[in-house]
Amino acid sequence: MVKNTLKRISLVVLGVTAIICSRTLFLFIDDPEGPNLLIVVGLALAIYLLSLGAYVFGPAKMKALKIIPIVIGIQMLLTIVLSFCMKRF
Repeated sequence: MVKNTLKRISLVVLGVTAIICSRTLFLFIDDPEGPNLLIVVGLALAIYLLSLGAYVFGPAKMKALKIIPIVIGIQMLLTIVLSFCMKRF
């Protein structure tokens, strides 16, 4: 039961950080209307699914408390790379 609760909390933390990373990415774009909520949620979903893949298919020997910071780092790195790619165009 504790393992299920820990896994559920980990997935919620990944979801929240995906939304924060997505919102932060669009915060730095100079748009007079502001970011579109649908686009922010879509990017957050893409970030979440990529980090979920890293979480699920990561090393099986690592416990959830050790892999969560790594996956959050992957989310942040993905957001930074997307930010640089968007500034080029």
